Amino acid sequence: MKLQELFKLYRELSMIALMEFPDIVKDTRILENKLRIFLVDGSYIDVWFSIRRPNTFAFHWERRGIDGMIYRYDNIPDRRAQELSTFPKHFHEGSEDHIVERDFGDRPDEILRNFLSYVRGKLRP
Repeated sequence: MKLQELFKLYRELSMIALMEFPDIVKDTRILENKLRIFLVDGSYIDVWFSIRRPNTFAFHWERRGIDGMIYRYDNIPDRRAQELSTFPKHFHEGSEDHIVERDFGDRPDEILRNFLSYVRGKLRP
């Protein structure tokens, strides 16, 4: 993916976050090579797509400063996730070491919507 395409994708994903999830999304910013989504509870989500490795991504919800947790959906091959039917896609649920099977989708917009829906469920049970 070229840098221009990446920034266009991040702008599109930013609009989805702001327009479809206003109850949990406070703001968004494109930082270097990722999209940061600021949430109403003070945590944030980093959305990253690789320029060098096509179709490689990570959606990372950073909460360590709030409750010590992280949630990340990515498709970077992880040997600890090799047995999962969704491999190389996998989900770090709460910590780096707790890896579970989960499929948020294939298209960037679909993944973002499903990931933000998951986050909404955690923030507003």
